[in-house]
Amino acid sequence: MFWTAYRSAKIQDVRQFLGVLTPRRCANALLVYFSYLISRLIHRPVHFGMPITVSIEPTTSCNLRCPECPSGLRTFTRPTGMLDAAEFQTWIDQFKHSALYLILYFQGEPFIHPQFFSLIQKARQAGLYTITSTNAHFLDDARARKVIESGLSRLILSIDGATQEVYQQYRVGGRLDTVLSGVHRLVKWKKALNASHPYLVVQLLVFRPNEGQIEEMREWASHVGVDEFQLKTAQLYEYQNGNPLMPRSEHLSRYQELPDGTYRLRHKLLNHCWRLWHTSVITWDGRVLPCCFDKDARHQLGSLRIHPFRAIWQGALMARFRQKLLRGRAEIDICTNCTEGCRVNPANMS
Repeated sequence: MFWTAYRSAKIQDVRQFLGVLTPRRCANALLVYFSYLISRLIHRPVHFGMPITVSIEPTTSCNLRCPECPSGLRTFTRPTGMLDAAEFQTWIDQFKHSALYLILYFQGEPFIHPQFFSLIQKARQAGLYTITSTNAHFLDDARARKVIESGLSRLILSIDGATQEVYQQYRVGGRLDTVLSGVHRLVKWKKALNASHPYLVVQLLVFRPNEGQIEEMREWASHVGVDEFQLKTAQLYEYQNGNPLMPRSEHLSRYQELPDGTYRLRHKLLNHCWRLWHTSVITWDGRVLPCCFDKDARHQLGSLRIHPFRAIWQGALMARFRQKLLRGRAEIDICTNCTEGCRVNPANMS
């Protein structure tokens, strides 16, 4: 029965995605893909078209204190704040005819934004497949219903433990009972409204404290009736000498222990990165970044408050960054703790 429900939900999700396809968007995606292949072949940055995926940050604010997150640690050196809804509209107008996906998430907890449902509505009116991620602490009954009615395409629910004792070791300040109740409400309203979206994903970020609870969480997700359960390997800022959050099972970790007791990324960094060709990240105040690993905006490529998006995306700073990556990815700080472009086993990494 679970697999039948999963297949049905997956089919509905694929239909959602197919519904945003237009000839212009498809042509743009092909241009981006072939320019990426050409760049890898000639080792020089060639780029045609606009991004396929764009991430926009609703807010840097968060209710939790997660130890591997700059929002949780309150360690940003860049300005923090809330996305202005009017600016958001002008930004998406600049790429809405070419992009397929809009991710309403970067740092912070999106549901803290007071106009978050308005942002979703604007994205849906632009015809974009819209995704967000939440720690699920703000899903009372009214909001849970509003999520289902909002037109959101996909919702990732981050739940990193099956018991409060384990959950709070990473989600510091969080309440697991609040989170689980919120997920139940989402499923209830999705069924009550006979809705095909959003596609609900429970995601477990694997750490040492919760790696023994994976199957328990998988069974819970199946029982409660979400559409998919995913594992995600954790990025750790301090990993070279080990980290108490690092999973014991190597296939659940991004890192590998060396004979001298230190650690490195499990996979070799290759000098290419699909992200730099197909996706862009925009902070709440309009800073355009190369990718989601630049959490503190140290590699800012431009500002939408000053220049049009296309001018930044196809500008000299972006071209230089892509060239630097093709020349030697290990020399870029935000790339050295990333698995994009690595040879990985998809059964073990997500």
